[in-house]
Amino acid sequence: MLQCSNMARRKIEDRNTRKISKRGASYSVTLPIEAVHNLSWHTGQKVVVEQKGKHLIIKDWKQ
Repeated sequence: MLQCSNMARRKIEDRNTRKISKRGASYSVTLPIEAVHNLSWHTGQKVVVEQKGKHLIIKDWKQ
C-alpha cells in the first residue's frame, strides 16, 4: 500500500508564488525547483539581484 507524503502539493497556479523570509539581517525568497533545474543552477550558485523599478531580476553572475 502506498502512503501519501505529509507535505501538501501546491496548486499549479501557486507554484511560483513565494513568501519573503527574514534570516538575521537579510531577507530571502526560495526559488521554484523547476526554474533552478531549467537554468542548471545549483546550491552555492552566485547570482546577481538587480532592481528594475518595482521588480527584482535574478540572474547568473557570469552573464
